[in-house]
Amino acid sequence: MNSARTGTLASLRGSIARIEAPSDAAMPNRIALGHAGADAMLRGGLAPAALHEVFAAGHQAGAATGFIAGLAGRVSTRKPLVWVRQDFSDRENGALSVRGLAELGLDPRLLVTVRAADVDGALRTAADALACDALGAVVLEVWGEARQLDLVASRKLTLAAQASGVTALMLRIAATPIPSTAETRWIVRAAHSPPGNASSAWGAPRFDAELVRNRHGPVGRWIMEWKCDECQFSEPSAYPQPVAATPAHRPHQAQARAGHRLAS
Repeated sequence: MNSARTGTLASLRGSIARIEAPSDAAMPNRIALGHAGADAMLRGGLAPAALHEVFAAGHQAGAATGFIAGLAGRVSTRKPLVWVRQDFSDRENGALSVRGLAELGLDPRLLVTVRAADVDGALRTAADALACDALGAVVLEVWGEARQLDLVASRKLTLAAQASGVTALMLRIAATPIPSTAETRWIVRAAHSPPGNASSAWGAPRFDAELVRNRHGPVGRWIMEWKCDECQFSEPSAYPQPVAATPAHRPHQAQARAGHRLAS
């Protein structure tokens, strides 16, 4: 009896190891992010109908919001997106900008924002929204440490996403990562954007994105640039940095100003 039980346990461990073992082969139904390095680590892209987490420090809230908006744009193409926020989020991070989302390439007409009074209400609303299979994704944005968002809560969100096929994206600002059932976990910081052009004073948004959890492969860290027109991420583009030449036989402008101050 004991030997039979031991053999069964060994067989189960082997099956689990084969399932969880990393593989170079792309997994089916993945949604490519557009960044070759990240997509390779994710074995083809982001898994739909799963829970994905994005963490950021409080002063990086804007960057994390832009990054998760990009993820939402990739997984919810041409489908409605529900964004659940605490009232606290509006006070700390400001209201979601319809114009800003449109500039990122998202369709504001497909966005439904829901404000919840507290974490419990936000969690319930997100779980209910995930049950609607007509949606493309549900974003749950929560600030600070929240004991309600434990392993049990993440399991509930994961099961709801799997049942409906809707992707769950959780944005955690100023919070410490804890065990969860998330497929991936990212830590996001702002990266220097390239210079703008004649039509825009701002260059393409760039993110310092660190993949710290990946259930089906290794992790990594990249600078990811968001292409607003294509609505996808990419490797950072090479932008030439123009250098103004100093006119011949003229002192440097800074030297001229310094001389003027000394003479006055």
